[in-house]
Amino acid sequence: MKILKTLAFLALATMSSLPTMGQDLLARQAPIDTKMKAVDSVALHRLIETESYYEAPAADLYDDWDNMHAHSHATELPDTFRISLKNFCMPTDSRVLTSNFGSRWGRQHKGLDIKVYIGDTIRAAFDGRVRVVRYEGRGYGKYVVIRHDNGLETYYAHLSKQLVSEDQDVRAGDPIGLGGNTGRSTGSHLHFETRLCGMALNPALMFDFRNQDVVDDYFTFHKSSYQRESQIATRLRGANVGSGEDVELATAAPAASYAQESRFHKVKKGETLFSIAKKRGTTVDTIMKLNHLKKNAKLKAGQILKFN
Repeated sequence: MKILKTLAFLALATMSSLPTMGQDLLARQAPIDTKMKAVDSVALHRLIETESYYEAPAADLYDDWDNMHAHSHATELPDTFRISLKNFCMPTDSRVLTSNFGSRWGRQHKGLDIKVYIGDTIRAAFDGRVRVVRYEGRGYGKYVVIRHDNGLETYYAHLSKQLVSEDQDVRAGDPIGLGGNTGRSTGSHLHFETRLCGMALNPALMFDFRNQDVVDDYFTFHKSSYQRESQIATRLRGANVGSGEDVELATAAPAASYAQESRFHKVKKGETLFSIAKKRGTTVDTIMKLNHLKKNAKLKAGQILKFN
Protein backbone atom coordinates (compact mmCIF):
# COMPACT_ATOMS: atom_id res chain seq x y z
CA MET A 1 0.00 0.00 0.00
CA LYS A 2 2.86 2.33 0.87
CA ILE A 3 4.47 1.61 -2.49
CA LEU A 4 1.23 2.39 -4.28
CA LYS A 5 0.92 5.73 -2.45
CA THR A 6 4.53 6.58 -3.39
CA LEU A 7 3.94 5.77 -7.06
CA ALA A 8 0.71 7.80 -7.07
CA PHE A 9 2.53 10.79 -5.55
CA LEU A 10 5.33 10.60 -8.14
CA ALA A 11 2.82 10.36 -10.98
CA LEU A 12 0.92 13.38 -9.67
CA ALA A 13 4.12 15.40 -9.32
CA THR A 14 5.20 14.56 -12.87
CA MET A 15 1.84 15.53 -14.31
CA SER A 16 1.82 18.84 -12.42
CA SER A 17 5.25 19.71 -13.79
CA LEU A 18 4.25 19.24 -17.44
CA PRO A 19 2.52 22.64 -17.85
CA THR A 20 5.60 24.36 -16.44
CA MET A 21 7.87 22.45 -18.79
CA GLY A 22 5.56 23.28 -21.63
CA GLN A 23 5.63 26.95 -20.73
CA ASP A 24 9.42 26.88 -20.56
CA LEU A 25 9.54 25.28 -23.98
CA LEU A 26 7.16 27.91 -25.39
CA ALA A 27 9.20 30.66 -23.76
CA ARG A 28 12.36 29.38 -25.41
CA GLN A 29 10.57 28.95 -28.73
CA ALA A 30 9.01 32.46 -28.73
CA PRO A 31 12.17 34.41 -29.71
CA ILE A 32 12.82 31.91 -32.50
CA ASP A 33 9.29 32.32 -33.82
CA THR A 34 9.64 36.11 -33.65
CA LYS A 35 12.90 35.97 -35.61
CA MET A 36 11.38 33.67 -38.21
CA LYS A 37 8.41 35.98 -38.62
CA ALA A 38 10.78 38.93 -39.11
CA VAL A 39 12.74 37.00 -41.73
CA ASP A 40 9.54 35.95 -43.45
CA SER A 41 8.30 39.55 -43.36
CA VAL A 42 11.49 40.91 -44.96
CA ALA A 43 11.47 38.18 -47.60
CA LEU A 44 7.79 38.80 -48.34
CA HIS A 45 8.38 42.56 -48.56
CA ARG A 46 11.22 42.05 -51.04
CA LEU A 47 9.12 39.63 -53.07
CA ILE A 48 6.25 42.12 -53.23
CA GLU A 49 8.64 44.90 -54.31
CA THR A 50 10.17 42.72 -57.02
CA GLU A 51 6.80 41.58 -58.32
CA SER A 52 5.48 45.16 -58.27
CA TYR A 53 8.48 46.32 -60.29
CA TYR A 54 8.09 43.65 -62.92
CA GLU A 55 4.35 44.28 -63.14
CA ALA A 56 4.92 48.05 -63.59
CA PRO A 57 4.64 49.71 -67.03
CA ALA A 58 8.43 50.01 -67.21
CA ALA A 59 8.79 46.22 -67.28
CA ASP A 60 6.69 45.94 -70.45
CA LEU A 61 8.17 49.05 -72.05
CA TYR A 62 11.93 48.41 -71.88
CA ASP A 63 13.88 45.57 -73.47
CA ASP A 64 17.20 46.22 -71.74
CA TRP A 65 18.90 47.15 -68.46
CA ASP A 66 22.25 48.88 -68.94
CA ASN A 67 24.42 50.21 -66.10
CA MET A 68 27.17 51.45 -68.42
CA HIS A 69 25.49 53.96 -70.71
CA ALA A 70 23.18 56.83 -69.82
CA HIS A 71 21.25 56.76 -73.09
CA SER A 72 19.73 53.52 -74.27
CA HIS A 73 17.79 53.39 -77.53
CA ALA A 74 17.26 49.64 -77.64
CA THR A 75 13.54 50.06 -76.93
CA GLU A 76 11.18 51.35 -79.59
CA LEU A 77 9.33 54.53 -78.70
CA PRO A 78 5.56 53.91 -78.63
CA ASP A 79 3.18 56.18 -80.54
CA THR A 80 1.20 56.76 -77.34
CA PHE A 81 2.07 56.09 -73.72
CA ARG A 82 0.31 57.11 -70.50
CA ILE A 83 2.61 58.09 -67.63
CA SER A 84 1.33 58.23 -64.07
CA LEU A 85 2.55 61.30 -62.16
CA LYS A 86 1.01 60.26 -58.85
CA ASN A 87 3.11 59.76 -55.71
CA PHE A 88 5.77 62.15 -57.00
CA CYS A 89 8.38 64.27 -55.25
CA MET A 90 9.93 67.41 -56.69
CA PRO A 91 13.66 66.69 -57.13
CA THR A 92 14.54 70.03 -55.52
CA ASP A 93 12.58 72.70 -53.68
CA SER A 94 14.18 75.38 -55.86
CA ARG A 95 11.68 77.31 -57.98
CA VAL A 96 14.33 79.05 -60.09
CA LEU A 97 14.82 77.85 -63.67
CA THR A 98 17.96 79.04 -65.43
CA SER A 99 17.60 77.32 -68.79
CA ASN A 100 14.78 75.80 -70.81
CA PHE A 101 14.47 72.55 -72.69
CA GLY A 102 15.08 72.87 -76.43
CA SER A 103 17.39 74.63 -78.85
CA ARG A 104 20.32 76.41 -77.22
CA TRP A 105 23.47 77.72 -78.91
CA GLY A 106 22.78 75.68 -82.03
CA ARG A 107 22.27 72.39 -80.21
CA GLN A 108 19.50 70.72 -78.27
CA HIS A 109 19.39 71.16 -74.50
CA LYS A 110 17.75 67.91 -73.37
CA GLY A 111 16.52 69.01 -69.94
CA LEU A 112 15.79 71.86 -67.58
CA ASP A 113 18.44 73.64 -65.51
CA ILE A 114 17.30 74.48 -61.99
CA LYS A 115 19.30 76.74 -59.73
CA VAL A 116 20.61 74.83 -56.72
CA TYR A 117 23.63 75.35 -54.51
CA ILE A 118 26.47 72.98 -53.78
CA GLY A 119 25.29 70.58 -51.09
CA ASP A 120 21.55 71.06 -51.67
CA THR A 121 19.64 67.77 -51.39
CA ILE A 122 18.43 66.26 -54.67
CA ARG A 123 15.62 63.67 -54.42
CA ALA A 124 14.17 60.88 -56.55
CA ALA A 125 11.10 62.08 -58.44
CA PHE A 126 9.24 58.74 -58.35
CA ASP A 127 9.66 55.19 -57.09
CA GLY A 128 12.08 53.21 -59.20
CA ARG A 129 15.47 51.57 -59.55
CA VAL A 130 18.82 53.29 -60.05
CA ARG A 131 20.24 52.33 -63.44
CA VAL A 132 23.38 54.48 -63.77
CA VAL A 133 25.70 56.18 -61.26
CA ARG A 134 28.67 57.56 -63.14
CA TYR A 135 30.94 60.53 -63.88
CA GLU A 136 31.25 62.27 -67.26
CA GLY A 137 33.85 65.02 -67.21
CA ARG A 138 32.84 66.72 -70.48
CA GLY A 139 29.11 66.49 -69.91
CA TYR A 140 26.91 65.48 -66.99
CA GLY A 141 29.69 65.44 -64.41
CA LYS A 142 28.56 63.27 -61.52
CA TYR A 143 25.11 62.04 -62.43
CA VAL A 144 22.38 59.52 -61.57
CA VAL A 145 19.81 57.87 -63.85
CA ILE A 146 16.70 56.25 -62.37
CA ARG A 147 14.22 54.08 -64.24
CA HIS A 148 10.79 54.52 -62.69
CA ASP A 149 7.89 52.15 -62.39
CA ASN A 150 5.74 54.55 -64.46
CA GLY A 151 7.98 54.13 -67.52
CA LEU A 152 9.97 57.37 -67.23
CA GLU A 153 13.69 57.65 -66.68
CA THR A 154 14.95 60.73 -64.84
CA TYR A 155 18.49 62.14 -65.01
CA TYR A 156 20.14 64.25 -62.29
CA ALA A 157 23.41 65.84 -63.44
CA HIS A 158 26.29 68.07 -62.23
CA LEU A 159 26.02 66.65 -58.69
CA SER A 160 28.75 67.21 -56.13
CA LYS A 161 28.04 63.79 -54.61
CA GLN A 162 26.00 60.70 -55.51
CA LEU A 163 24.18 59.07 -52.59
CA VAL A 164 22.89 55.92 -54.27
CA SER A 165 24.35 52.91 -56.07
CA GLU A 166 23.42 51.12 -59.27
CA ASP A 167 20.54 48.61 -59.07
CA GLN A 168 19.33 50.17 -55.81
CA ASP A 169 15.57 50.51 -55.31
CA VAL A 170 14.49 54.02 -54.30
CA ARG A 171 11.26 55.66 -53.22
CA ALA A 172 9.98 59.05 -54.34
CA GLY A 173 11.65 61.63 -52.11
CA ASP A 174 14.71 59.55 -51.23
CA PRO A 175 17.93 61.63 -51.34
CA ILE A 176 19.93 60.49 -54.36
CA GLY A 177 22.58 63.20 -54.59
CA LEU A 178 23.80 66.66 -53.62
CA GLY A 179 23.71 69.75 -55.82
CA GLY A 180 26.99 70.67 -57.45
CA ASN A 181 28.95 72.09 -60.38
CA THR A 182 30.73 69.05 -61.86
CA GLY A 183 31.23 68.27 -65.53
CA ARG A 184 30.39 70.77 -68.26
CA SER A 185 28.88 73.41 -66.02
CA THR A 186 29.62 77.09 -65.41
CA GLY A 187 27.69 77.43 -62.15
CA SER A 188 26.08 75.23 -59.54
CA HIS A 189 22.75 73.90 -60.79
CA LEU A 190 20.77 70.73 -61.35
CA HIS A 191 20.36 69.53 -64.92
CA PHE A 192 17.13 67.50 -64.83
CA GLU A 193 15.98 65.29 -67.69
CA THR A 194 12.91 63.13 -68.25
CA ARG A 195 13.22 60.42 -70.92
CA LEU A 196 10.94 57.80 -72.41
CA CYS A 197 12.64 54.89 -74.20
CA GLY A 198 15.75 57.06 -74.56
CA MET A 199 13.91 60.06 -76.03
CA ALA A 200 14.26 63.26 -74.02
CA LEU A 201 10.88 64.75 -73.12
CA ASN A 202 10.45 68.33 -71.95
CA PRO A 203 10.19 68.12 -68.12
CA ALA A 204 7.87 71.16 -68.24
CA LEU A 205 5.23 68.85 -69.74
CA MET A 206 5.03 67.14 -66.35
CA PHE A 207 6.75 69.27 -63.70
CA ASP A 208 5.93 72.81 -62.62
CA PHE A 209 8.97 73.93 -60.64
CA ARG A 210 7.60 77.40 -59.96
CA ASN A 211 4.61 75.90 -58.13
CA GLN A 212 6.50 72.83 -56.87
CA ASP A 213 3.94 70.45 -58.33
CA VAL A 214 3.19 68.15 -61.25
CA VAL A 215 0.77 69.38 -63.88
CA ASP A 216 -1.76 66.52 -63.50
CA ASP A 217 -2.17 62.97 -62.24
CA TYR A 218 -1.20 61.64 -65.67
CA PHE A 219 0.65 62.76 -68.77
CA THR A 220 -0.10 61.01 -72.05
CA PHE A 221 2.71 61.11 -74.59
CA HIS A 222 1.59 61.37 -78.21
CA LYS A 223 4.38 61.11 -80.76
CA SER A 224 2.34 63.06 -83.32
CA SER A 225 1.65 66.12 -81.14
CA TYR A 226 4.64 66.09 -78.77
CA GLN A 227 6.61 68.97 -80.34
CA ARG A 228 3.68 71.38 -80.21
CA GLU A 229 2.80 70.38 -76.63
CA SER A 230 6.43 70.83 -75.58
CA GLN A 231 6.53 74.39 -76.91
CA ILE A 232 3.32 75.25 -75.07
CA ALA A 233 4.69 73.76 -71.84
CA THR A 234 7.83 75.89 -72.09
CA ARG A 235 5.75 79.04 -72.50
CA LEU A 236 3.60 78.11 -69.50
CA ARG A 237 6.17 76.68 -67.10
CA GLY A 238 9.64 77.38 -68.46
CA ALA A 239 12.21 80.00 -67.51
CA ASN A 240 10.69 83.44 -68.05
CA VAL A 241 13.85 85.39 -68.72
CA GLY A 242 13.73 89.17 -68.81
CA SER A 243 10.18 89.50 -67.50
CA GLY A 244 11.23 90.69 -64.05
CA GLU A 245 8.93 88.08 -62.57
CA ASP A 246 11.77 86.12 -60.97
CA VAL A 247 14.59 88.27 -59.72
CA GLU A 248 16.43 85.19 -58.46
CA LEU A 249 16.61 83.92 -62.04
CA ALA A 250 18.90 86.79 -63.05
CA THR A 251 19.95 85.42 -66.46
CA ALA A 252 19.35 82.57 -68.85
CA ALA A 253 21.57 79.59 -69.59
CA PRO A 254 24.25 78.52 -69.27
CA ALA A 255 23.98 79.45 -65.60
CA ALA A 256 22.94 82.23 -63.28
CA SER A 257 25.52 85.00 -63.49
CA TYR A 258 24.94 86.60 -60.14
CA ALA A 259 27.54 86.05 -57.46
CA GLN A 260 27.02 82.76 -55.76
CA GLU A 261 27.26 84.24 -52.28
CA SER A 262 24.43 86.72 -52.95
CA ARG A 263 20.93 85.33 -52.45
CA PHE A 264 17.61 87.13 -52.60
CA HIS A 265 14.07 86.80 -51.28
CA LYS A 266 10.93 88.11 -52.94
CA VAL A 267 8.56 89.37 -50.24
CA LYS A 268 5.09 87.84 -50.18
CA LYS A 269 1.97 89.44 -48.74
CA GLY A 270 1.92 89.22 -44.94
CA GLU A 271 5.60 88.36 -44.51
CA THR A 272 7.72 90.11 -41.88
CA LEU A 273 11.44 90.48 -41.35
CA PHE A 274 11.17 87.87 -38.60
CA SER A 275 9.33 85.30 -40.76
CA ILE A 276 11.72 85.85 -43.66
CA ALA A 277 14.78 85.49 -41.43
CA LYS A 278 13.38 82.24 -40.00
CA LYS A 279 12.59 80.85 -43.45
CA ARG A 280 16.00 81.74 -44.89
CA GLY A 281 18.03 80.63 -41.86
CA THR A 282 19.42 84.05 -41.04
CA THR A 283 18.71 86.91 -38.59
CA VAL A 284 16.62 90.06 -38.74
CA ASP A 285 19.70 92.17 -38.08
CA THR A 286 21.52 90.59 -41.04
CA ILE A 287 18.63 91.33 -43.42
CA MET A 288 18.34 94.89 -42.09
CA LYS A 289 22.06 95.52 -42.54
CA LEU A 290 22.24 94.04 -46.06
CA ASN A 291 19.23 96.05 -47.23
CA HIS A 292 19.79 99.25 -45.19
CA LEU A 293 16.44 98.87 -43.42
CA LYS A 294 15.20 100.20 -40.12
CA LYS A 295 13.65 97.84 -37.59
CA ASN A 296 10.17 99.31 -38.08
CA ALA A 297 10.42 99.31 -41.90
CA LYS A 298 7.23 98.22 -43.67
CA LEU A 299 7.67 95.52 -46.27
CA LYS A 300 5.76 95.49 -49.54
CA ALA A 301 4.69 92.43 -51.52
CA GLY A 302 7.12 91.99 -54.41
CA GLN A 303 9.97 93.78 -52.63
CA ILE A 304 13.36 92.12 -53.12
CA LEU A 305 15.60 91.57 -50.11
CA LYS A 306 19.14 90.26 -49.98
CA PHE A 307 19.48 87.76 -47.14
CA ASN A 308 23.16 86.71 -47.30
